Amino acid sequence: MQEKIRIAYFAGTMKQGQDGVTRVLYKMIEQLNENGIEHIFFSPIIPEESEQPTKMFEVPSFTFPAYKEYKVAVPGYKNFEDELKKFKPDILHINSPCSLGYAAVKYGQKNNIPVVATYHTHFPSYAKYYKVKVLENLGWNYLRNLYNKCEAVYVPSEPIMKELEEHGLDTIKFIPHGVDSKLFNPSYRSLGWKESLGIKDKKIILYAGRLVWEKDLKILADSYSIINSQRDDVVFVLAGDGPIRENLRAMMPKATFLGYQSGIDLSTAYASSDIFAFPSTTETFGNVTVEAMASGLPPVCTREGGAYGIINDGRTGLIAEPHDPESFAEKIIFLLDNEDKRKEIGLNAYEFSQTQSWENIIYKLIYSYKDIIYSYRKELIYRLTRAA
Repeated sequence: MQEKIRIAYFAGTMKQGQDGVTRVLYKMIEQLNENGIEHIFFSPIIPEESEQPTKMFEVPSFTFPAYKEYKVAVPGYKNFEDELKKFKPDILHINSPCSLGYAAVKYGQKNNIPVVATYHTHFPSYAKYYKVKVLENLGWNYLRNLYNKCEAVYVPSEPIMKELEEHGLDTIKFIPHGVDSKLFNPSYRSLGWKESLGIKDKKIILYAGRLVWEKDLKILADSYSIINSQRDDVVFVLAGDGPIRENLRAMMPKATFLGYQSGIDLSTAYASSDIFAFPSTTETFGNVTVEAMASGLPPVCTREGGAYGIINDGRTGLIAEPHDPESFAEKIIFLLDNEDKRKEIGLNAYEFSQTQSWENIIYKLIYSYKDIIYSYRKELIYRLTRAA
């Protein structure tokens, strides 16, 4: 990473810990800072200046009605143009297909700066989940129009890559997300944590993530009902918060709801549980899955979405059929009834997670940036020479 480059990032939110995307971005910031790479973040939501680990610029925005904790950037690049001109980036990197990402692409086209993107959120799958075909088609049309203007779209899982290619996105590159193995590892296992929840002698089935229907939590709740009708030696624990928390409480009355967890609290929850249950089919990667694996926890996921691409079925986790609570419950019950297999898969999952360091991921990303910048400038010089 000898040659210096300057990178401008665009994100829907930079509120630390707000979602899986921000957790990825803050790990990237750590690595960029450690490697002395100049960068700046543009977002409608940024923390107080004293809490910013890097330079950030807040763009004008308005509240998004469906999710009031999120904001939408005012369309157009005029609101960040002056700041970007002062920074003089070599490359722009968008992290959301929102109005801010769209404006960054337009700015890059106008000023001959290459633009790349990371495909963090699988929005068409939300429309598919809610069975709104018109919105699904509109979503794919919008994504093709936006992302095919980028020099590269980094996708963190191979199943999602395949789906994007099938829908006409043609600048796809595979770069997975990493995991912080110092924060997430088996050393955080705590019998005291179990006791504090009143679960000393029972197995814990953990879910971690936002509490929203798009995470297929109806499947989790139905699996809970199936398992609890057959046995009383398990407790479902949900680490996270969201608009359907009270709905889930009513559907899972014996479950334990921890609320939003982060840092050591989240590490302890992972390492002190017995099985990780993640039924979502709408993920591009599933950061929580690899965090659970790094904690030595055997995951149960479904055969659709990004988390599926992380797991070697039967070796580093188990794969259930999508949207099928009976299949999902069956995989969990298998692990509950087979302690040796549960421990073997947990160990294999841990060993896999050790290959997914953020240091390796950032190295691949910076190498790709430099290759794109070089190729873009070479092509630009060629076009200008021909025009002359």
